[in-house]
Amino acid sequence: MDPVLSVANMNALLNDAACDEILEEHKRTAKSVRDIIVDGGYLAEDDLLGAMAAYNGSEVVSLEGFDVPPEVLRTVQGSVARLYGVLPVDATPTSVTLAIASIPSPVVSDELAFVLSREINFVLARQREITDSISRFYGDDSTMADNFLSGIADINFDEAGISGDEEMDETALADASASAPVVRLVQYVLLQAVNARASDIHFEPFEKEFHIRYRVDGALYEMTPPPKSLALPVISRVKVLAGLNIAERRLPQDGRIQLPVGGRMIDFRVSCLPTQFGESVVLRVLDRSVVSLDLENLGMPEDVYNDICADIDKPNGIIIVTGPTGSGKTTTLYSCLRRINKEGNKLLTAEEPVEYDIDGIVQVPINPIQGNTFPLVLRAFLRQDPDIIMVGEIRDLETAQIAIQASLTGHLVFSTLHTNDAAGAVTRLVDMDVPPYLIASTLEAVLGQRLVRTICKFCKTEYEPTPDILQRLGLTPEQVQGRRFSFGEGCDKCNKSGYKGRKGLYEYLRASDPIRALINERRPTLVIREKARELGMRTMREDGVLNILDGNTTVDEVLRYT
Repeated sequence: MDPVLSVANMNALLNDAACDEILEEHKRTAKSVRDIIVDGGYLAEDDLLGAMAAYNGSEVVSLEGFDVPPEVLRTVQGSVARLYGVLPVDATPTSVTLAIASIPSPVVSDELAFVLSREINFVLARQREITDSISRFYGDDSTMADNFLSGIADINFDEAGISGDEEMDETALADASASAPVVRLVQYVLLQAVNARASDIHFEPFEKEFHIRYRVDGALYEMTPPPKSLALPVISRVKVLAGLNIAERRLPQDGRIQLPVGGRMIDFRVSCLPTQFGESVVLRVLDRSVVSLDLENLGMPEDVYNDICADIDKPNGIIIVTGPTGSGKTTTLYSCLRRINKEGNKLLTAEEPVEYDIDGIVQVPINPIQGNTFPLVLRAFLRQDPDIIMVGEIRDLETAQIAIQASLTGHLVFSTLHTNDAAGAVTRLVDMDVPPYLIASTLEAVLGQRLVRTICKFCKTEYEPTPDILQRLGLTPEQVQGRRFSFGEGCDKCNKSGYKGRKGLYEYLRASDPIRALINERRPTLVIREKARELGMRTMREDGVLNILDGNTTVDEVLRYT
């Protein structure tokens, strides 16, 4: 929580009911308390700024028409200003005064002092004025990117002590990774990724090049490659932030980074993989402020939403979510758990790794290297008197057997499987040698899902589908009834891709009595799927067609993912 917006401070400004509402939304969405107060209309921004300034012995300034002298502007790099949401308004040889929308935590203050090598003072200003002033004085995102990368290219890395030599000893490598150019480059990459709402950041060293790519809405985009000599120091900087061993470059390593980026705390899950030309590092960006963990906000069709809400309230059974990596399975499971996370329920999760911390749920990270495996943790769970258990993934017969045992002894179990569709989950369990009668008696439902990109609303264009397009989708002109399809032409808002954001396609298979009978008879996936369709299940392809007709996504996306 914002340090200046403690419960005591808030109670002086707001009534108890408003404080409770604000804190609940803060826990649920991870939005800053300041943003919730202002956006929710609890207090005017000026009143809130005045109260914070009085409490901290600071002052409120207006940046409208404010002119920052060049020598003051030079004390803070544009990437740092954007990363922390600050604007320098005054400076001396040993200190700098920064305008900020909310007094930061001591950790952020210390980091700014280290990055700027000066004593830091703060004044408060309106958020919009700070954002506009940063753009006015430092240029827009594209200008900042060009200036930053050209500045990096002009650096004499030999003089800066950055050689990129694979034989650098640990001390020299640590010094290079802490140098100003490397620190600034990593800060810039993280900021750009968060601003672009990237789900992953890829650092990829090759023989003669060093590539950095972002995955946005499921597609990879490459930034202008930095010099190859920066590969080793930059990757070492990421490993330092993640608390990993920078001298170990022969074995895979995993870690986690938590940093303030763009004024809010972001988690990054780090994976290092040794390759022929150095370590390939991938960061999974975990930004709760842009990920909704509320079931009603996942965009499910109304019938699927109603069915899953009914099933997760059952006292026992197994509910499985299927789909490939990156299809949103974990987000769906977390949303289900949040909905049933009540005072009367004991919830335990076993995850590899834990992606989001949720209050009220006991979350256990799986670490096979240390011997902390899914079967071992699940056996321990059964001695912890749980009501609800989540298993990150059912990978083998032993894990499946314990999950089924937990279900048979009165627990509700959630888990995931990597299968192409909902019906395939049954076949996958049978292939693990789980007896069909146990699957039939414990399985409650399977949710299959995919994520498809949604059409950018700024360049959305309608067109008349051709007979060939309709044939590819298995549709007739009569079924379409003359409705037009849409696509994105590509604009600056969507990086010329024609897409902005993603949404889910779902199919929900409920284990009704006819389905259980087919499972007991060891019937194949196709038979189970067709019976489920007879009973009312809509496949992901059919859900995708409905989204095409509603103008949410394109034919190419639906054909690609279903």
